[in-house]
Amino acid sequence: TMKFQFAIGFLVAASAAAFAPAAFVPRTASPASALQMAFSSEIFKTEEVQFADTKETIVRGGRDLFPLLPKAFEGIERIGVIGWGSQAPAQAQNLKDSLTDAGTDIKVSIGLREGSSSFAEAKECGFSEDDGTLGEMFDVISKSDLVILLISDAAQAKLYKQVFEAMKPGATLGLSHGFLLGYLDGIGEKFPEDMDVIAVCPKGMGPSVRRLYEQGKEVNGAGINASFGVHQNVSGKANELALGWGVALGSPFMFETTLRSEYKSDIFGERGILLGAVHGIVESLYRRYQRQGMSPEQAFLESSESITGNIVKIISTQGIRAVYEKLEGEDKKIFQTAYSASYLPAKEILQEIYDEVASGNEIRTVIMHGDRLDKYPVGKIDGTDTWKVGEQVRATRNEDEIPLNPFTAGVYVATMMAQCDVLLEAGHPYSEVVNESVIEAVDSLCPYMHYRGIAFMVDNCSFTAKTGSRKWAPRFDYLLDQLAYTAVDNGNPIDQDLIAAFETHKVHSAVEECCKLRPSVDISLFAETSTKEIVIQ
Repeated sequence: TMKFQFAIGFLVAASAAAFAPAAFVPRTASPASALQMAFSSEIFKTEEVQFADTKETIVRGGRDLFPLLPKAFEGIERIGVIGWGSQAPAQAQNLKDSLTDAGTDIKVSIGLREGSSSFAEAKECGFSEDDGTLGEMFDVISKSDLVILLISDAAQAKLYKQVFEAMKPGATLGLSHGFLLGYLDGIGEKFPEDMDVIAVCPKGMGPSVRRLYEQGKEVNGAGINASFGVHQNVSGKANELALGWGVALGSPFMFETTLRSEYKSDIFGERGILLGAVHGIVESLYRRYQRQGMSPEQAFLESSESITGNIVKIISTQGIRAVYEKLEGEDKKIFQTAYSASYLPAKEILQEIYDEVASGNEIRTVIMHGDRLDKYPVGKIDGTDTWKVGEQVRATRNEDEIPLNPFTAGVYVATMMAQCDVLLEAGHPYSEVVNESVIEAVDSLCPYMHYRGIAFMVDNCSFTAKTGSRKWAPRFDYLLDQLAYTAVDNGNPIDQDLIAAFETHKVHSAVEECCKLRPSVDISLFAETSTKEIVIQ
C-alpha cells in the first residue's frame, strides 16, 4: 500500500548483515487464471462478485454496518495504533470516529517513540496523554488488545522482537502491509505462534483514507478499498475482527488476500505503474515531445497532465478499455503504435521487479538503504526542469483543456496492462491485481499527482516506496526511450496480435466490475481535512 511519509523518525534501519540473502525460488508454471478467493462471515454479509473468469467473495462497507462493529470487536477494549506516518493518523481517526458512532467504549490510543515530534500533531487530532489515548509506544502496546503496527517498514524490521515481547497475552497484531512477513521469511523467523496476526491494507495512501472517509459521511460512507488477510487465527475470531477493522476505516469493499501475496503485489506495484513507472514514463515523454518541437509547457501538458488529468479519470469510472474506445481514426492508430512498442519493454522491467520482490532482494534493498540514511540522507527530486515547468502548468491549468494524447495513452496503458499480466501470471487474484495496478493509481495516487505533481509524490511517499521508485523509474525511462520509442521512430509495424490481446483481455471486465464498487464520492483535495499532508522540506 502507498503511504505518505510524515516523519522520518522511525526510519531506523535494521542491520543489512542480519538479513542474509535467501535462495531465489524460480517461478513455477503460470496458472491459467487468477486465484479464486472465498471466505465467510457470521457478522457481515458476504457476496460473490464475478471478476473476469473467477468468482471472489467480498464484503461491502458502509456506515449502515457500524451497528455490527461491537460484535466484530468483541473482547477488544483498547486499540493501540503505533506510529504517526501516513496510515496511522487516518486509520486512528477513522477507527475512533466509527467506534464512537457505533456506541462502543473502545479506546483508540496512539503509541509513539519517546521524544517524537509527532506527539504535537497527534494532540492536534484529539489524542491526549491526559485521557490515555497518547503515550510511549511500548507502554501503549503492552495495554492494547489490538496492536495496529503502522511504523515504517524499516522500523518494523528493527523493532519487531521488542514489539512481540511487549504485547500482552491474547492480543492481536494488526498490520497494513506484509513487509514484516517478507522480512521474517528472509531471516528464517516467524510471528509468535500464540497470537492472532491479521492485516487490513487500504489500497491508497493515508491522506486519501481520511479524506474520503470525511467526505463520505453524508452518503453512507466512502473510503479506499482494502484487502484483508488472516495470517494466524489462534482465537478463531481473527476473520471477523479484520472485517470490522476494514468497515470502521470506511472501505467501500474488502477482498481477501494473504500477507505474502499482499507484500509481493504491493512492493511490486509501487515500483511499477503506481509510482516508479509513471515517473519514468513522464520523464521520457517530456523529453521526446520537446525533441519533436513542442514547448516545455506543451510537452508537460501532453505527458504528465494527460495522464493525471484525463486518462486516469476515464479509467476510474469506465475502465482501461474506455480510453482506447474514445479514440478514433489516426489517434487510435497512434495509440496502437505506442502500445505495441511499449508493452514488452515495460513488461521486461516489471517482471524483473516482481522477481526481485519475490526473491527478497527488494526487501533487502530497503533495509540496506535504511542503514545508509545517516550518511546519505534522502534528498528531494522536484528541482529538475520537468517538475519546475509542471508547477507553472498547474498554476495556469484549465481542466477542460487537458488533452487525451493518444501516444501517451498507449505507453501508459501498455505499462498498466503489462503490470496486470505479470501479477496474473504469478497467480494473484483479480481483485488484488486490479486494485494494485489500477484502482490505487487512478483513485488515490494520481489525484494527488495531479494536485501537486508526480515528483511531490515521490518525495513524500513512504521510505519503502521512495526507495523503489528512485531505483526503478530510471529503468522505465531508459528502456522506453531506447527500445519502445526507437521502434516507433524506425517504423516498426503494429503488432496486431498484441492489440487483439489487449482488446479482448479478461482484466477489462474485472476493472469494470471494480469501477462499480468505487468510492461513492470523488476525492476532493481542496476540502478541509484533519489529515496533515506534510511536504518534506
